[in-house]
Amino acid sequence: MVLSSLSSFTAKEVARHLVMVGRLIDDDPEAAWQHAIAARARAARIGVVREAAGLAAYRAGHYAEALAELRTARRLTGSDEHLPVMADCERALGRPERALAMAAAPELGRLPVDQRVEMLIVEAGARADLGQRDAAVITLQVGLLDSRARAPWVARLRSAYADALAAVGRDTEARVWLERAVEADPDDVTGVGERLAELDGLILEDLEDEAEDLPGDPEDAEDFVEDGEDVDDLPGGGDDVEEDPPGDPAEEEGGRRA
Repeated sequence: MVLSSLSSFTAKEVARHLVMVGRLIDDDPEAAWQHAIAARARAARIGVVREAAGLAAYRAGHYAEALAELRTARRLTGSDEHLPVMADCERALGRPERALAMAAAPELGRLPVDQRVEMLIVEAGARADLGQRDAAVITLQVGLLDSRARAPWVARLRSAYADALAAVGRDTEARVWLERAVEADPDDVTGVGERLAELDGLILEDLEDEAEDLPGDPEDAEDFVEDGEDVDDLPGGGDDVEEDPPGDPAEEEGGRRA
């Protein structure tokens, strides 16, 4: 059933609400969810309406409602494209085993690569939920990590892999994969570039804090010098530097062998 099957007035109302869902879902998902509810009240048997309701509920954090709406949309449309979102809803509801069962569904083989990657990310998350952190790393160790494509799905896969590595203490490798994620998403659609910048900022702050804790300030060095005293006369000053450094270690070694 499509919007054209509705009266013209109802179709316009539903279309208006769906447009608002699209506009608000990123910035105000709760408002988008309310518009989706209004559209559903007028066209509950239309697949695209239930799909919009499911995605809006998911983004607003209403995971039980999202799962119910997307299940209905799947029945109405016959499409499996939202299986990864449904699996993530199961995770959010504290049912990682169900998410793993969905990740093994044969229908996934028919999905586009970006949706298959999303399911891999959900599967790895479910493993981590169960305390299987090493298994989460292995789940994401797929050939697609080395894809030459510059696309958001590549960046998301590499970012998720970086997170999985960090969770098992492999921080150096995690940083490398986060940098590679940025390379795959030059427009920073996924936000990985911002994540890396924040990480660098935190590291810089830590270094600055450590520097502040070090004893002494170079600018205050003159406070330790008495009036009329030359810095070169202090211990370690210029007059104490040996003009003839010790012999070459290699020569000394040679002399010992002789």
